[in-house]
Amino acid sequence: MLNILRHPALTVSDLPPLLIVHGLYGSARNWNVIARRLSETREVLAVDMRNHGESPWFPTHSYPEMAEDLAEVIRATQTGPIDVLGHSMGGKASMTLALAHPGLVRRLVVADIAPVAYQHDQTQYITAMRALDLTGLTGRGEADRRLAATVPEGPLRAFFLQSLDLKAPGGPKWRLNLDVLEAEMPKIVGWHDPQGQFDGPTLFLTGAESHYVKPEHRPIIRALFPNAHFAKLPGAGHWLHADKPREVEETLRVFLS
Repeated sequence: MLNILRHPALTVSDLPPLLIVHGLYGSARNWNVIARRLSETREVLAVDMRNHGESPWFPTHSYPEMAEDLAEVIRATQTGPIDVLGHSMGGKASMTLALAHPGLVRRLVVADIAPVAYQHDQTQYITAMRALDLTGLTGRGEADRRLAATVPEGPLRAFFLQSLDLKAPGGPKWRLNLDVLEAEMPKIVGWHDPQGQFDGPTLFLTGAESHYVKPEHRPIIRALFPNAHFAKLPGAGHWLHADKPREVEETLRVFLS
């Protein structure tokens, strides 16, 4: 089963658990701040997706497979339907989950992604991570300086370096199955045309400065998620939870409660 970071509820309520599903090259820990704050009134589970973080590595990385991974986690909670939040790749996996197993999901939040195929490619970052000289690395500061040669954006470097294990036996290594993620990139940026509908309340939460969810995507979204709602966060890009964490948190509180 996937690795889970559990945030027990600080105050008992009748709200179901919330499952948080990260995006490509991410991990459960990317959502720690928001997960901890939302756990004031409910249990929050954040997972490492397959081929990421502390979760098992597999030779394939498709959305139907990722959806089944998430279904296994939800069934293990033994609480009935739960709320699900997925960002980017995790949003596509969460949409696939809700369409394949609507009985497992009460409310769904899809963060800055649409159920469509995209033309961009993310393998340049795999190239950058492979090119990072891990020899003698003992601190993230030095890793950041080295990675700056190929990834000039500071926030992106910080995001990637959360998946670098500096204390791994035998020396630093990435907690990412880079070979499989590269081979499966067409599936990750693509879409698999799932069947069915999810009739539960669904929020498509996007960054106002991102272009991942466009007006022309709305008919496609509504065909699959007829109870879809849309919200934009001013000043946020694709990594909206990093750009505007408090605003994301408050939006989630309102919609999920």
